[in-house]
Amino acid sequence: MNRWGIAVAGVLLQVALGAVYAWSVFRVPLTKQFGWSISEVTLTFTISIFVLGIAAFFGGLWLNRVGPRVVALTGGFLYGLGVFLASFSDHKLWWLYLSYGVIGGIGLGFSYIVPVAVLVKWFPDRRGLITGVAVGGFGAGALVTAPVATHLIQSVGVLSTFAYLGIGLLIITVVAGYFMQNPPHGWTPKGWTPTALQASQRSGHDYTLREALGAWQWWALWLLLFLNTSAGISVISQEVPLFQGLAGVSAVVAASMVGVASIGNAFGRVFWAWASDSITRRATFIVMFLAQAILFWTLPSINSAALLTIVAFFVLMCYGGGFGTMPAFAADYFGSKNVGPIYGLMLTAWGFASAFGPLLIAYMQQISGTYRGALHVIAEVMAASMILPLIVSPPCSRLNSCRGPLSSEPFCWWTCRW
Repeated sequence: MNRWGIAVAGVLLQVALGAVYAWSVFRVPLTKQFGWSISEVTLTFTISIFVLGIAAFFGGLWLNRVGPRVVALTGGFLYGLGVFLASFSDHKLWWLYLSYGVIGGIGLGFSYIVPVAVLVKWFPDRRGLITGVAVGGFGAGALVTAPVATHLIQSVGVLSTFAYLGIGLLIITVVAGYFMQNPPHGWTPKGWTPTALQASQRSGHDYTLREALGAWQWWALWLLLFLNTSAGISVISQEVPLFQGLAGVSAVVAASMVGVASIGNAFGRVFWAWASDSITRRATFIVMFLAQAILFWTLPSINSAALLTIVAFFVLMCYGGGFGTMPAFAADYFGSKNVGPIYGLMLTAWGFASAFGPLLIAYMQQISGTYRGALHVIAEVMAASMILPLIVSPPCSRLNSCRGPLSSEPFCWWTCRW
């Protein structure tokens, strides 16, 4: 099977995993049927994403030992099983947390890291684009799953929907996961050599996880992902009430606005990752942080539903762009050989951001009665965050001297002495 076939399988796997982003369609049916509160039902999604971030690290470690196929198959089975077992949650909230949240979240984490780790090895010539396309599938998962799940809920009820979805997702993830495999050792595309710009932004050494954690750049990339994710997910967590409060629209109109804005999540993963191949990962994050600083600052002043939808679309483009660009960023700086555990551990930033961002904006809105203060704080954080991509540069192997002129890597002298 050629590398493009493996890429198609990876995207299909991510689309199936991205079904988790359709969780909001279950929220109202579950609260109505079992009397649970919105916050209790929403906690299921939070658990799932937090567990995903932790499990991705262990999946990356395991991937290096047994290969990507075993990890992908195991993850796909656990994910489908967790969704299926959620169908037995009748008046048992703890069971919903355990099945969909924990078991499903473990499966998500195991499977999510596989296409990312595999495709950066098959596409060293298009690292940003290919990982962006793969995780773009994850962002688009809700667009496919939400209408299907909504139709099933209306036809067979919410618990039976979990059963049908679980079986379907298990089949898709296991079949797609079967095609996940690494290229032969030392493989590169025929006739390809890195450009001077690519070489200047890449480490010449394949770091182990221990070595990566010993470099300040790993922590800088973790913080980049955390900051970018915290900003975007804070809006995602409050979209409907935010749109209603600022534009004065009904819940139905707000929900349609959410659907349009969510397309930005998927599109941004591909667009910004593609752009990063040309303008570098560092410049991509600088542009995304600058754009978000402007967007978040102007957001409270907008009262037009159409304009609000457009702004939210671009905010979610930047949110998705972080996930599309960061796998290639990690592979550039630490090599593609061990990118599974290195980037897998970096995904814990996603889990922490999924708790921090929504809690921050909810708390500030509660004490002030408006979103203005919270959105302006996020804008200021995004503006300050531009410092990080400005100063970060590829870590220098102790085995080699700093590459290139000092002006191209202004902090290289310091990283060599870390």
